[in-house]
Amino acid sequence: MLYLNDDIAGFNFEAALPLLSEQRRLQALKFKHEQGRKTCAMAYLLLCEALRQEYGITELPVFEFGEHGKPFIVGHPDIHFNFSHCSEAVICVVSNRPVGVDVESIREYRDSLVRYTMNDQEVQQIERAERPDVEFIRLWTMKEAVLKLSGRGIVDDLKHVLTDAKTSELTTVVDPEVRYVYSICRL
Repeated sequence: MLYLNDDIAGFNFEAALPLLSEQRRLQALKFKHEQGRKTCAMAYLLLCEALRQEYGITELPVFEFGEHGKPFIVGHPDIHFNFSHCSEAVICVVSNRPVGVDVESIREYRDSLVRYTMNDQEVQQIERAERPDVEFIRLWTMKEAVLKLSGRGIVDDLKHVLTDAKTSELTTVVDPEVRYVYSICRL
């Protein structure tokens, strides 16, 4: 299930602090800027909401981390989740199978970045799009969701992430107001 909050400005970080586990509270407080503190707390609270609604779990989740830093919930190896955030939104996806998610704000189109991260077919697809900036972000979030699913994170060969992906489900959603795009990838 998908849980999303795009009211970062309206989020009260101080009121949220007592709702976080000690582990997450310490992590949130390490962020230098308010935006980072807020999105860290918001992602955790979205996970807590998902665990309550989907699994009836009310205790605060504590994380351990895999080889490449992907978190998992202590005591619940059967529950898979992933977070992402951008300046516009925070997203959490919870599933009974491995999952990756990415959300990105629409930003200025940079040809050099497109050519560095996309293969020839993807570059053509972006260039033909009505909104190349949106199409680039859509493809980027797909790539990042695939990489986060595996727990690998950003790799050297970004151009072939989607062609090499062994996933059964990849979903992309563009916000109706075109402020952000998110993609979810499941095995």
